[in-house]
This record gives sequence, structure tokens and C-alpha cells, in this order.
Amino acid sequence: MKKTTYTFGFALLFASPWVAAQSQDSSSMYLQAGSGNHGAYSATVGVVLPWSWSRSLGSGQVTGAWDLGLGYLSARPEFANRRSVTALGAGVNLRWRPANGVSRWFVEAGTGLVWHSRHYVSDDKYFSTRYNFASHLGVGRNFGPQGRHALALRVQHISNAGVKNPNPGDNFLLVRYSVAF
Repeated sequence: MKKTTYTFGFALLFASPWVAAQSQDSSSMYLQAGSGNHGAYSATVGVVLPWSWSRSLGSGQVTGAWDLGLGYLSARPEFANRRSVTALGAGVNLRWRPANGVSRWFVEAGTGLVWHSRHYVSDDKYFSTRYNFASHLGVGRNFGPQGRHALALRVQHISNAGVKNPNPGDNFLLVRYSVAF
């Protein structure tokens, strides 16, 4: 049963790579989760609200969207119990699709502002501000009927961009699943 499920999921993800994709033309909801340095982890739910423009870039198309999320970061400071913070974020996301924008594959980048409910502390890092910046790079693919579903792998960096010291920054590897509505 497990092998069949994995095979079916793999086939859905990689089948028909040049069928017209959903892109960021529709609003979507997402669930994102992943891990960071020294046992830190993150989980976020949010919405993506598309802009009404697109631009040609090389052989592809760029679209933009607002990204609004409510998340949870958790880490274990040295010699202490696990400490968690709630994160509220808003930012922009640019997505590029090859094949004049009709490929189901995409590459994305974005940045935004994140407010933490208290100072984020991990194993060896103390963030001096509760407001931080989160920037990401990612690659993903739409799948399913009309490309309504998307799966993306993202690398995200969180820091205060030198506004105040210390500014240790932290990196996360994240998986995002989204569905258009």
C-alpha cells in the first residue's frame, strides 16, 4: 500500500510537466513546515493573494503576490527547556515560470517582515529584536486538476538585517503545500 501511494504521488508531481499551470493568478491557502539549525522547527499557515500583473523575463513569466502567515517557531536554548514563539508575517513573493509561464514548475523568491511574540532564542542564538525579516528562495511544482495544488521546497533566512545587535540570523529548510481557492 505504501509503495503504491508513493508511486502515485510521484506520478502526480512529475506527470505532464508542460500543462498550463495555476501560477499565482488565484488566491491560495498554505501549510508550511520545516526545520532549522540545532533542532529548531517552524510551522506556518497562511494565504497568498496575487497581484494583477505579470512580466516576461527570458523564456518565462514573473508574477507577484502578497504572502500573509501565522506561524510557530520552536527551539531549545542551551541548558533550558524548549522555547516557542508565535510569528505573524507579511511579505511579497515573486514567482518565475518557464515556457512563457505555462510550465507547472516554478522558481520563487521573496521577503517580508515578521513579528515574534517574544525574542526568539535557539541553542546558540539570541535575537535582539522581535521584528525581523524573513527572505526565501524556493523551487516548486503545481499538480492536480487545473494545477490547483502546489508543493515547494524553500530555504528561508530570518534576521533583523543589522537593525540591532546581536543579529545572529537563523536558516530553515521548509516544505510548503498550497491549494488555490
